[in-house]
Amino acid sequence: MAPASKTSVVFRALQLANEQRNAYGLRYNDFMRYRKHCANRTHRLRSTLKITHGKGREFKKLPALTPEIVKDGHLQLLLFEAERAWAYAQELTQSALEPANRDNTSSLRHSATGRFRRAVNWSTQLLSLCQALYASSRLSAQNLIEATVYTLVINGRFMRYRDEFSDALVQLSVARSLLDDLANTSCTSRDQALAILFSDAIGPEIRYCAHELGHPNAYDVNGIVAKLAPKHRDELVENCPALLAKLRNEERKVSGNSKLAERIWEGQPVPVRYPELVDVLIRVQNAERYLSDDAKDAYGDGEGFSMPVKRSKLGETAYDQILSALSDAEEVARKLQEAQQATRANTTSSPTGGRDIHFVHAYIVYHLLARRIQRDLLLMRTLLSSGGAEKIKGQSINTSLRSVSQLVDSRLYPAVVKLLDTVLQSLTQMRTVSIVDDSPDLASAVEARISLVNAQRCQYLAQCYSSVKKYPEALTLLQRATIYAREATANVALSEDDLVTSGNPSFFPFTAETIKGVENAIHSDGLQHKRDWFAYNGGSATVDATTHKKPLFFNIALNYVELDVDRLQQRTGKEPAATSLTTDIPATSKTEPLEKKPIPKAKAEESLSPTVNVQQPSRSGLSSLLGGWWSK
Repeated sequence: MAPASKTSVVFRALQLANEQRNAYGLRYNDFMRYRKHCANRTHRLRSTLKITHGKGREFKKLPALTPEIVKDGHLQLLLFEAERAWAYAQELTQSALEPANRDNTSSLRHSATGRFRRAVNWSTQLLSLCQALYASSRLSAQNLIEATVYTLVINGRFMRYRDEFSDALVQLSVARSLLDDLANTSCTSRDQALAILFSDAIGPEIRYCAHELGHPNAYDVNGIVAKLAPKHRDELVENCPALLAKLRNEERKVSGNSKLAERIWEGQPVPVRYPELVDVLIRVQNAERYLSDDAKDAYGDGEGFSMPVKRSKLGETAYDQILSALSDAEEVARKLQEAQQATRANTTSSPTGGRDIHFVHAYIVYHLLARRIQRDLLLMRTLLSSGGAEKIKGQSINTSLRSVSQLVDSRLYPAVVKLLDTVLQSLTQMRTVSIVDDSPDLASAVEARISLVNAQRCQYLAQCYSSVKKYPEALTLLQRATIYAREATANVALSEDDLVTSGNPSFFPFTAETIKGVENAIHSDGLQHKRDWFAYNGGSATVDATTHKKPLFFNIALNYVELDVDRLQQRTGKEPAATSLTTDIPATSKTEPLEKKPIPKAKAEESLSPTVNVQQPSRSGLSSLLGGWWSK
């Protein structure tokens, strides 16, 4: 086992500073919170390293810190001391600008200068210790360059604070040059993003110093760095050429999945300048590799929209992993976007057309919705195939849903309609994304898919109504589906190139022939629904006329009165009158006197009179005394 003095030390100054700043307040410029965190962290480090000054009133002097006894905790202690002083200086500077502290502005700025000078002192001690460790081969070249960059940035900001713009411009330019070398030689995308992040942070300060010095091209940060860095790099960095050469030849153990592939949007790369965003995008990239061949294309060749194909569950599981990783990426990008909006800081100085975190967030949202649409379409096809629709795989594209429904259980169609609702919701959200709204061709392609999904939703919903014998509603939905199919055709004709089909991922490919097939299927289903409707009740819009649905009061009335329902149907005209109605009239004897015929009533009274003839009893007794009251 090697002795303790020869053990290597790993110290990533830029990575540690970035993680602590983002986690403890500096993402929202809360310098007080970050200063208190650094104070607590230094106390814990001193207790852990046992370099406290003792307890009580007796002061114990600390031993000299030599490279032989240095651990990574000692380097972290110096870094947090520098961060604590720098955060306190920024806090005092902000307090000096407040109107309430107008009378104490000079004292606050004087205190801020003292704290800034302490930060420079701590960072200088950190750099000296790192150089001694590098000379004894206990520290790598990458770690030494990161410590050097950190010290140069602190010195440059302190000089800019004191209005020494010439020296500040030199310090910041050399730091920017070293950061470019770190980005170019980094083995992982996370390290590259970390270097680019610090480069973007000091870019505006370089521009400001150049503007104060009167440079004609102060806006060209890269040109200023290329002009000043080679002249002053050897003066500020000890043995800089050998250090950079060792950095390029240094072997760093990294995993094969730690490199993020370049993402292109409209011919330009998508900038990823945040290390935490790189981590989640690498998860997305690794999840996309598990997509099987049958799950990559939820529509097969893009021609058979209505024809389901049997799929395996492997693709659905892969899509679940991708959606989980993309959801995490969207959350990280949204927090970064909110932080940038809260601080109103312009941290983008990239030559890629000004694409910032807002563009990256919209790009991630677009891909999240695209993968969600792919998964829903794959689930829809798997659901239909599980009901027996794979038996008609060899049929033509224009096969209607009616032929499919003979094999597929009709209870599956409500679930299919629900999946199409989620697809429609995702497409509607995608239409409102900024990168889609800024591209007319992409917007028309998304609108065409919205119309096509609406047509398919109406077609499957009509099948649901047809299964419960509601043919008028089904035919109305098919008419609406025809209108949506025509809208899809019109939207496809607006652009020459279909950016959704040619994009990456191609989540919803279809052509004009696909829309023609959908229209033919809708027409075929309409004819079949009309035939079924005519066979059901002759095309009547009401319920079957052969059944009599009695009103509710008949349930009570018929307990006391015998009602001739057939006679009522005949009088209302709902049933044709019989050819002959014969009534048996009892024969009367010749000796029996003839009764008087009643006076014919009006038609209105005749319609209101009961149909059952009841013989009136002969009046006698009390009835004859009461006269005609009973008749009234």
